[in-house]
Amino acid sequence: MLDPRLTTLRTFAACGTVAATAELTGYSPSAVSGQLRELQQSLGMTLLVKDGRGLRLTATGRYLVRRSDALSAEWEDIKAGALGAGEQAPNHFGIGGFSTASSNLLAPLAAKLRTTRPEVHVHVIEATPTRCFELLIAERIDLAVIVSMQGNVQVEGDDRFESIDLLDDPLDVMVPADHPVAERESVALAELAGEEWITAGPGSPYHSLFVAAFTAAGVTPTVAHEAVEWETSAALVGAGVGVSLLPRLASLAGEANVRRIRLSGTGRPSRKIIAAVRTGSRRSPLVRESMQHLRTTSQYILSTRLREDS
Repeated sequence: MLDPRLTTLRTFAACGTVAATAELTGYSPSAVSGQLRELQQSLGMTLLVKDGRGLRLTATGRYLVRRSDALSAEWEDIKAGALGAGEQAPNHFGIGGFSTASSNLLAPLAAKLRTTRPEVHVHVIEATPTRCFELLIAERIDLAVIVSMQGNVQVEGDDRFESIDLLDDPLDVMVPADHPVAERESVALAELAGEEWITAGPGSPYHSLFVAAFTAAGVTPTVAHEAVEWETSAALVGAGVGVSLLPRLASLAGEANVRRIRLSGTGRPSRKIIAAVRTGSRRSPLVRESMQHLRTTSQYILSTRLREDS
């Protein structure tokens, strides 16, 4: 079994401060400092040194963390194999994801597991992709649902994590209920080029997706308003001040004066949503069961959302 103090060191390496490590692991800052100090003493190595008011890893510490990736993966594989041999489940199972995934995918999964795995304590954490990766390293969660290519870790190229394709989430367009295209089944982006658009600010992943879609369609949109949350965009659309894109996974239930329309033609944007787990843990029975449920739920949403929001 891996020394828990090594997990604490790996978490520190991922987030960079004792305070952040404490928050991620659930320990107090003094307990984190104590674990790091004890690990150094037991190994007879200097893993961290003072850096101003904080700490930083030495070359020895960085080497140890880097080489421990393979050790962690091997241990996760052993645990997954042992659980699979007896079709058992761990006592605790943490799942995390961004807001839309948490409400539409993780909440139903948690409810399902309460019925199928009543012996397992399921813990849901809504978090950004970057924080999800840190929570995976800290072993606070065991499965994360994220948008691919978001966050400061690219899971497909990181040996600490395994990615599992979950769904391609198409983006639809939201228009006011009295808009000329509101009663249509589909519309091309090129037809809406002259509209005032609502999107996230420059530098955000969704702004990049927005720009790429219009570039593919060969038109230049006018951005009139910036919004971070989908709910804010929907409220602005409902107020009649613009139109906006919306992922199929996100619901418009309860939004007045707004219609969702499927995009057609060139430049139809979508976002790739994946699940991430610690390397080696993918074949755990609970991970496999959860992935099956997530796929079933997501496919049901994709096939029914347009009808539900019409």
